[in-house]
Amino acid sequence: MKKTNILYWAFTGLLALLMFFSAVSGFLAPAQGIVLFKHLGYPAYLLPFLSVAKFAGVVAILVPGFPRLKEWAYAGFVFDITGALYSSIAVGDPASGWMMLFIGYIIIGCSYVFYHKRLKSGSIIVQNNPVARQSSFS
Repeated sequence: MKKTNILYWAFTGLLALLMFFSAVSGFLAPAQGIVLFKHLGYPAYLLPFLSVAKFAGVVAILVPGFPRLKEWAYAGFVFDITGALYSSIAVGDPASGWMMLFIGYIIIGCSYVFYHKRLKSGSIIVQNNPVARQSSFS
């Protein structure tokens, strides 16, 4: 159980840092983000929206409780990376530019698996929420 908690927090911390810095870069270096979005064929107004969504997702996975919100945050992170991967491939970027996104998938997957292991082991107490007590990793 201690090993599960350590691995959960290690991968969740990495995920939170990855998404936090991705969100911050959308606000601190908007010119670079807009250039990237133009390259991918997206409008510039999408950048601040995605940055705010990433901040919200980071808060959701770090704050205790709210299991359904955590599930949505994990899904949102997968959608974000999948969209980035697909967009990069669609515009013809070389594999060296998008292969790093698979590291994001690994971090999200490991954090998610260890979150569910913690739920299953009972180390996370979720009151009056039968959905959160169920695990798809039976």
